[in-house]
Amino acid sequence: MSARIGVAVMAALLALYIVLVAQRAWLLLTSGEPVLIAMGVGLVVLPIIAAWALGRELWFGVRAQRLARRLEAEGGLPEEQVSVRPSGRVIRADADALFPAYKANAEAHPGDWRAWYRLGLAYDAAGDRRRARAAVRQAIRLEGGKGSG
Repeated sequence: MSARIGVAVMAALLALYIVLVAQRAWLLLTSGEPVLIAMGVGLVVLPIIAAWALGRELWFGVRAQRLARRLEAEGGLPEEQVSVRPSGRVIRADADALFPAYKANAEAHPGDWRAWYRLGLAYDAAGDRRRARAAVRQAIRLEGGKGSG
């Protein structure tokens, strides 16, 4: 739940940023000065990019959460017990020990979105966020194409 609150706060802050930048862009665009107009055009582009990035991240989160709920309903989430710190974060050595099995499973079943999603969870637990997101994106693509299952 705290992740959703964090996302909502960040989205609200980004929306505020977009509004403030758009206001400044309008002032620059209506100034009549060529240099200020060029800066205004630049300020129009930045909020568009920011809104696109925010939308893309939110859509990724929605689709990943949908797959997580589906996998949980099927009883397919990993059940291995790993040690956690008092903060609730997984102890990386435990996650690293489990990682090879999930990687081998994804390699053995490249068309199975469930294997890729579990691999994404293993990457995340091991602290490799970039590969975790890539594995979850692969799971989303495979599930969207109804690959294996």
